[in-house]
Amino acid sequence: MPVFTRFRQSSQPGIPGDGSETERAERAEVVTEEVVTPAPGSLLTRLRTRLTRLRTWRTRHPRAARALRLTTTALAAVLVLGALLLPNTLPAVEPDRFVRIPAEAVVGAVVMLVLPRRPRLAAAVLYGLGLTALTTVNLLDMGFNEYLGRGFNAALDWDLLPDAQAYVEDTLGGGVATAAAVGAVVLVLLVAAVMVAATIRLSDVLARHRPRATKGALLAGTVWVTCSALGLTLFGGPIASERGAGALRVHAQRTVESLRDEAAFVRQSKADTFGNTPPGQLLPDLRGKDVIFTFIESYGRSAVEDPIMAPGVDRTLDTSTEALAKAGFHARSGWLTSATYGGSSWLGHSTTMSGLWIDNQRRYRTVTAGDHLTLTKAFQKTGAWDTVGVMPGVQKGWPEEKWYGLDKLYDAFDLGYRGPKFSWSTMPDQYALEAFQRRVHGKKRDKPLMSFVILTSSHQPWAPLPKMVGWDELGDGSVFDAIQRAGKKASHVLTDTTKSRQEYGKSIQYSVTSLTQWLERYGTDDTVLVFLGDHQPIARVSGDRAGRDVPVSIVAKDQKVLNKVADWNWTEGLKPDRDAPVWKMSAFRDRFLRAFGSTPHPSGG
Repeated sequence: MPVFTRFRQSSQPGIPGDGSETERAERAEVVTEEVVTPAPGSLLTRLRTRLTRLRTWRTRHPRAARALRLTTTALAAVLVLGALLLPNTLPAVEPDRFVRIPAEAVVGAVVMLVLPRRPRLAAAVLYGLGLTALTTVNLLDMGFNEYLGRGFNAALDWDLLPDAQAYVEDTLGGGVATAAAVGAVVLVLLVAAVMVAATIRLSDVLARHRPRATKGALLAGTVWVTCSALGLTLFGGPIASERGAGALRVHAQRTVESLRDEAAFVRQSKADTFGNTPPGQLLPDLRGKDVIFTFIESYGRSAVEDPIMAPGVDRTLDTSTEALAKAGFHARSGWLTSATYGGSSWLGHSTTMSGLWIDNQRRYRTVTAGDHLTLTKAFQKTGAWDTVGVMPGVQKGWPEEKWYGLDKLYDAFDLGYRGPKFSWSTMPDQYALEAFQRRVHGKKRDKPLMSFVILTSSHQPWAPLPKMVGWDELGDGSVFDAIQRAGKKASHVLTDTTKSRQEYGKSIQYSVTSLTQWLERYGTDDTVLVFLGDHQPIARVSGDRAGRDVPVSIVAKDQKVLNKVADWNWTEGLKPDRDAPVWKMSAFRDRFLRAFGSTPHPSGG
C-alpha cells in the first residue's frame, strides 16, 4: 500500500531558533499517513482519466461542448415529455398526441426547484423510475390491445407472459423466443437507465438556472390551469394533459377491482342452478345420442362478415350446409359473445361449459379448483355416457380433465401423429378428427359417447397451413410433410396485416371443411354435433372495433333434437344471419340443459 509522508511545521510558541533550513527541518513534525491511491489501470483511474480528458476537450472546444449540452438537455426533455404523453394503443401513436402540456412535467419541475441538492437527486431518480413504470405499462397495453383487445392487468396478466413465450417458441423457434425474452428485459433496463439519466440531467439544468426556470414553471402552470378550466383542445384532444397520472390511476383501479372481483367470483361460483340436480334428471332428452362439442380456434364473427375473409368462409359454410343436407343432417346457428378475445382460448371453453363468465386467469383457476358443474360433467354425472376429450393442443399434464368430467383424455401424444407441426398447431384438424374416429368414435361401446374436441389448425399465426387430403390417405400424418414445406413462413404472414387476414380466412375454411366432411363420413342417425368458435382472432385481423361474438351451430339428423331448440330462433344452416340472436357465452350451459329436459336443483349461493 503506498505511503504518503506529510511535513507539518511546528507552531509551538517560545521555541527559539534562527529560522534556518536546518532548524526548520529539526522542528518539523513528520506525519506519516497511509492513503489508498488507485492502482494503475483500475476502473477509478480510467474514469478520472476520461473526466480529465472531457474537461480538457470542453476547454478547447467551448462551442461544441455547449452544443452538446443543449442537445443532451433537449433529448432529455423529449424523452420525459414523450413518456408522459405516450398513448397505450398503437393506432393512437400520432404526432398530434404529443402536442400537449403534461401536468406531471409542471409538477415535477416545481418539486425539483424547491428541493436542495441531495433530495433533488433522489427525487429525480424516483421520477425517472416512475416514467419507466409508465412506459412499461403503456407498451404492455399496446401489446395486449393489439392481440387480446384489452389493456394489461397487473393483477392478472403476469401469468400469461410464459404462455406468450411458449407461443413464440412454437411459432418462430426457441432461439427467437429466448432472444425476445432477453430483449424485453434489456429494453426495460435500458429505458430505466435512460429515463433516470434524463430526469437527473433536467433537474441539474433547472437548479443551475433557478430564477428563469421558476418563471418558466409558473408560466407553464398558469397556461395549464387556464387551458384546463376553459377546456381548450388541439387536434381533437385537451391541451392540458394528465395522461401519465391518468394511466397509472387506471392501472391501479384495474388492479383493485380485479382483487375485489376475485372474492365476489368465489361466492358466485359456489351457486349453481343445476348443482343438486339428480343424475336421472339431467339431459333426459338426449339419452342414446352421441354428442360432440367442438371448438374451432379463433372462429369469430369477423370470419363470417369481414369483407376480406367472409367471401371464402361464407362460401365454405354454404357448401358445407348443402353437403350435410344431402347426407341427412340439418343445422341451426346463432351467436355467442365470448368471454375472451384474440387468445386465451381456455377462457372461452370454460365459460361455455360452466355457465360462468370466466374472463381472466384468476377466475379460471378459481372455478377449475372447485366442483362447479360443467356441461360435459353433466353427461358424466348421468352415468349414461362415456366421456372423452380430444385435445391435440395439450402437450403437458392437464389437471382440468377431472373438472370437465372426462373419463379419458387424448392429447397431442395419444393420437399417433408422425407428421410435421404446422406452426403452433401440433397436427392438422383433418388428421385429429380421423384419429378420433379410429381410436374413439368408431369403436363399439356399451354406452353412447360424449366428446369434447378442440381443433387447432386455425390458431395464429396461420402459416404454414395444412390442406385437405384424401381421408384414406391420412395414415400417420406423414402425408403432410410436403404440404408443410411448401407452406408460407410464419414470419412473412405475421408482419403483414392483409396476409394475416387472408390466411386466417383460409384456416377457418380448412377447419370447417375438415369437421363437416368428418360428420358426412362418420356421422350417424344418433350423432349430435355442437360446434362454435372460442373467440375472435387478434385485433390486427378482426379490426380495432370488432365485437366478441362467435358463431355457434347445432347439427343433427334427428329432427326431434332440433325441435328442442326451435324457440331459440337460430338461423337454419351453418351461417347465422347478421341479426340472429346473440347470447353471452355463459348463458349457453343452462339453456342447453333446459332445452334437453334437465330439471334445475340449485346448490350453494
